[in-house]
Amino acid sequence: MTSSELPEKFRDIEHLEDVMTEPGPELVADLEKAPGDLIILGVAGKMGPTLARMAKRAAPSRRVIGVARFSEPGVRERLAAQGIECISADLLDPAALAALPDAANVIYMAGRKFGSQGAEDLTWAMNTYAPALVAERYGRSRIVYFSTGCVYPYVPVLSGGATEDTPIVPPAGDYANSCVGRERMFQYGCRKHGTKGAAIRLNYAIDMRYGVLHDVASKVFAGQPIDISTGHVNVIWQGDANSMALRALARAAAPHVAFNVSGPETVSIRWLAQAFGRRFGRKPEFTGVEAESCWLVNTARSLAIFGYPRVPLHRMIDWVGAWVEGGGDSLGKETHYDVRDGVF
Repeated sequence: MTSSELPEKFRDIEHLEDVMTEPGPELVADLEKAPGDLIILGVAGKMGPTLARMAKRAAPSRRVIGVARFSEPGVRERLAAQGIECISADLLDPAALAALPDAANVIYMAGRKFGSQGAEDLTWAMNTYAPALVAERYGRSRIVYFSTGCVYPYVPVLSGGATEDTPIVPPAGDYANSCVGRERMFQYGCRKHGTKGAAIRLNYAIDMRYGVLHDVASKVFAGQPIDISTGHVNVIWQGDANSMALRALARAAAPHVAFNVSGPETVSIRWLAQAFGRRFGRKPEFTGVEAESCWLVNTARSLAIFGYPRVPLHRMIDWVGAWVEGGGDSLGKETHYDVRDGVF
């Protein structure tokens, strides 16, 4: 499906996920360069189910294994119905990790962000200790793991964003610092075992049911004020982010490499709210003043390798606007993109 063939809006969740998980020919070709079974650790999160389904659609004959605690009802059953082999396991349990099947390819999606305050030890365990265990257990595999743009320092809005060569020194908070720990543990494991690895430093995936665009659109629609202290963000369609992560398996390297994954635009929150306001016929309310710096990434390296995202920003805005206006489902989980003190 090309960008010109994308739907104008989504009828329902089934239609949304059908479009989101459709693999492009580039993904099919890249997965052929990374042969062998694929295991997805932390598959039951917001992005994992659609990534797993996309992988299975791109390589129907390949064994795709999804591992999680599966605490949310129905997720395991839906994945199994799509041909994903599901295994329940706690990644903090070394014995459970040791019992998992070997796989030539690993996608690591586990992590903890929200609720970190007051449970900092669990945040560090999930974001640092579990990656150390996985790096040891799968030292002979290719490992692509999800990281975050929050590992970078704040950069000036007019800088073009942090590049992969920007030192990873976050400004504050247990979450961001533990995410640096996650990268360091995988880097250590890759160096120790000669593992081919790649970090996906993701900045704000967009689904109809959550994400920065959903947060802003929902507030404009409800007439709630929008804090613009964090005045700029990067965003990318979740289907594009999942595709790039899977394609990175063919580009994992020793030493370990990193890819900033997001859209090419530095998006103004004020401009975004005004765009939704025009659609909804409502004037957005703002509080605060745009800071001169924030978390932003430069995606030039990823765009040169993976190409531009299939779904452009204007289409995402149209989709989210129609979804919110039509009363579409929400996960009820804000991204908290506007948090600047690092406390989640």
